[in-house]
Amino acid sequence: MDFSSFETVLELRRYTLHPGRRDELIALFEREFVSPQEAVGAHLFGLFRTPSSPDEFVWLRGFSSLAARADALSAFYTGPVWRRFRDEANATMVDSDNVLLLRPVRRGLTSPPPGSGLYVSFEASPSAFAVFETEPAPNNFPQLPVRTDGPFTVSFSRESPGERLEPTARSPLR
Repeated sequence: MDFSSFETVLELRRYTLHPGRRDELIALFEREFVSPQEAVGAHLFGLFRTPSSPDEFVWLRGFSSLAARADALSAFYTGPVWRRFRDEANATMVDSDNVLLLRPVRRGLTSPPPGSGLYVSFEASPSAFAVFETEPAPNNFPQLPVRTDGPFTVSFSRESPGERLEPTARSPLR
């Protein structure tokens, strides 16, 4: 399946976790949350550790449109999987509101260039294989806040500058 249409609306989610609980959240997330979100219309492009921040979990969730985002989020967050595991997930988190709602400037998450290393930077980068900017439309799922202090530009590249992202076992983007 071609997931490039899921780059139309992208959430960059950065969670601050209680000290020492990142691997616990990642295990829960990979075991319980990836497939159910994809089953309702989201695509999880990447799940990451940030080596420079041991209590941070970063992930990328994409949608084919803003309407598809509202539908998928409503289905997931009112569904049985989230209801069963939300308390366990939320217990690992200090903050889950550092979220950017983005639209593509240059798509490329589904077909990154060969190589290793993945970096995210919050500026335009000449070496970027994918670039996104703040989505100007209002957040259409207000139960999950997004930052409004932008605008932001977010670039993904195989080399620095930027913050290195270390993919987890189930991260499609590597």
